[in-house]
Amino acid sequence: MELTVIGAGLAGCEAAWQAAQMGVPVRLIEMKPEKRTPAHQSPLFAELICSNSLKAARLESAAGMLKEEMRRFGSLLMACADQCAVPAGGALAVDRVEFAKMATEKIEAHPLITVVHEEVTEIPKEGCVVVATGPLTADALAEDIFKMCGGGLSFFDAAAPIVTAESLDRSLCFAASRYDKGEDDAYLNCPMNKEEYEAFYDALVNAERAPVHDFDVANPKVYEGCMPVEVMAQRGKDTLRFGPLKPVGLRDPRTGHRPWAVVQLRREDAEGTLYNLVGFQTNLKFGEQKRVFGMIPGLQNAEIVRYGVMHRNTFLKSPGFLSADYSVKSRPELFFAGQITGVEGYMESASSGILAGRNAATYLLGKKRLILPRETMMGALADYVANSPTKDFQPMGANFGVLPPIEPHIRDKRTRYAALSQRGLTMVSEILSHQE
Repeated sequence: MELTVIGAGLAGCEAAWQAAQMGVPVRLIEMKPEKRTPAHQSPLFAELICSNSLKAARLESAAGMLKEEMRRFGSLLMACADQCAVPAGGALAVDRVEFAKMATEKIEAHPLITVVHEEVTEIPKEGCVVVATGPLTADALAEDIFKMCGGGLSFFDAAAPIVTAESLDRSLCFAASRYDKGEDDAYLNCPMNKEEYEAFYDALVNAERAPVHDFDVANPKVYEGCMPVEVMAQRGKDTLRFGPLKPVGLRDPRTGHRPWAVVQLRREDAEGTLYNLVGFQTNLKFGEQKRVFGMIPGLQNAEIVRYGVMHRNTFLKSPGFLSADYSVKSRPELFFAGQITGVEGYMESASSGILAGRNAATYLLGKKRLILPRETMMGALADYVANSPTKDFQPMGANFGVLPPIEPHIRDKRTRYAALSQRGLTMVSEILSHQE
């Protein structure tokens, strides 16, 4: 009795960990460091490619509800994230290197997990398997997967640049979180007046972009949550001012007034030596990133240690192909997990790994599979992946819209969200208490 997990990203690490914690031996296969995708830079497991933020921390948020559900399931990555957290206001952000290092060490040290470094080019024909190869699945394996499920879908997303703290001009930026929520050093803010913003905007929309290599689809979609800043800007001159550059909740201490626009930098590591540009996912050529982003006050001489890049994300036509336990309907011993299933986001990906790993383990142990109710965030995302009625299936992140409404209706949004969160968390606790 052994479970094979393919891929040691967020979902793969959770799947392997959950199964091993249930007493099932796991063979975890990861192609790094022998082979990497263009987006991967580290040989470590659970690498965070785009942002280092795991979204909102508060329980009355959808992202916070999801993370708390994961904690109650004994999530490996939530334990790592909580220990590697860096100041980020109301969000949970991590030192991405320490986070990946800790996850890797815990996986490698588990007595029931054997790590194998090699590339898998086709799905094993026999045995219980969790495929968690992510949105950048290597071409040969991706082709085999798509033959099985009748084709796949793709979209492109992007990463934001990271700069060194010492290269910033602190006389032109100030430390503050919106509405003074969170630690003062969680964010640095680069304020712009109207003239500075309009000059930056004109340069941004006219900057030269890097070519996008269309791997296997004719018309790739760009996921809204990772929209390149230059693409977003083309929607209108004020789009950024009401989006990632919105100045609300911030006051420039030099003027005492709210700026026309603000570029926020979020701490990337625990020491505060690196910052990433919030909302600045981009596909501009590297030289153009240096030139255009250098127009932002405080970033004139910024040292960019990682330029923004755009890459392909691939996901399955999961509705009708997968069940709500993340197993393949025509092959119940085969599971998929992670963004390849159609969940979107770091923790959403990891949460699918929790359920896929647990259900693979229960399959091997001859126990009843776990399908969470839709009132839980993990259950609602699994249900969306398996049963979404839309013809234009697109990745979905945690949000309260996927949950059944609460009755009687609560008018106040914050109170309603808190009630939805508490309802789901109570259900998770009850389910887990019956499994002990």
